[in-house]
Amino acid sequence: MKVVVDKDTCTGCGLCVDSCPEVFDMTDGAVSVKVDTVPAENEDSAKQAAEDCPVEAISVE
Repeated sequence: MKVVVDKDTCTGCGLCVDSCPEVFDMTDGAVSVKVDTVPAENEDSAKQAAEDCPVEAISVE
């Protein structure tokens, strides 16, 4: 599973980092994805982060 953050849509609220810090990182107010493929043990929290994103900037592939 992969996750992608649309940087044009992302507001940098940090909910994804709070939900899944193993996958998401925030530097200078911008969110990035730390891994190419989400580890199996983090898939549920990464999916939850995508669902909780207030601007729907995270897509799951």
